[in-house]
Amino acid sequence: MVKIRMRRTGCRNHAAYRIVAADERSPRDGKFLEILGWYDTQLKENNFKLDLEKVDRWLKNGAKPSATVASLIRRAKNPALKPHHAVKAKKAEEKKA
Repeated sequence: MVKIRMRRTGCRNHAAYRIVAADERSPRDGKFLEILGWYDTQLKENNFKLDLEKVDRWLKNGAKPSATVASLIRRAKNPALKPHHAVKAKKAEEKKA
């Protein structure tokens, strides 16, 4: 089965990821089928980029995204959507006020 998941790149203490389509049996940083985008944890704004045409093609062919990649796909399709941790922080601030 094909999974859409993240492959770690970058150096120590600066995690960066490539979003790839890979066989689920291959190791995290091992062989992959196609690069679909990237995700950089150090950036605050515009910290990821996805080729949605390629992602949709893989999803149509039966690939399953990981939980993190699924949230990135949702954010790529709807740019106004905030990450889940930003929403939780805003709710906590409202409760304190």
